[in-house]
Amino acid sequence: MELMDRYQQAVFDLLFKARTTQRENIVKAGELVAHAVEGGGKVYLSGICHSIENDLIYRGGGPIFYKHYEEEQTQLKAGDVLFVSSVSGRTLKVVNLAYDSVAAGVHVIAFTSMEYARAVEPVHPSGKKLYEIATLTLDNCAPAAEAMLEVEGIEAHYAAASGIASDFIMWSLTSVAVETMLKDGYTPGILKSANFPGGNDYNKTVIEPHYDQFGW
Repeated sequence: MELMDRYQQAVFDLLFKARTTQRENIVKAGELVAHAVEGGGKVYLSGICHSIENDLIYRGGGPIFYKHYEEEQTQLKAGDVLFVSSVSGRTLKVVNLAYDSVAAGVHVIAFTSMEYARAVEPVHPSGKKLYEIATLTLDNCAPAAEAMLEVEGIEAHYAAASGIASDFIMWSLTSVAVETMLKDGYTPGILKSANFPGGNDYNKTVIEPHYDQFGW
């Protein structure tokens, strides 16, 4: 199982790189989320590396304050936090959203691969890529063109990097946010698994009403 072993080692190396190189920005992002929530702001996750955001929104063990960003429905306001993602850093729809949101006073936290972004040209009219627009950028440490491994007999590289790294980074910064809120005297609502006995009732009668009243 050589390919499996190579893949697992590549993932270990990827996460170690994310942990060691992104620590400072992970802490900044977590504190930014915490202070936004404490101040009455909302935290929205748009699409992160092919739907990684779904691993954090309304999940057992996760905070209730993460919400989906819905293009036609979400009304962003100054002081809110919006997570966006483009591995290449130049996806026009994402860069447009980040550009407009920052201009409106929203804190935009971006996921991108800095190696990838530096290897491509911008397409936004401003001439900027995502990392040049966002309030804070988190490098998911994916290689340019995304995939990590060369496999004999296959032309394309194999095994996407950005998703697993972004999920790791999101939960890491969430840990910072939760710890920061607790230190600041706020107890964020953490959901229980809805399929575990008593979990759904707890979420509906304790966590959701508290969030509706206080925003955390």
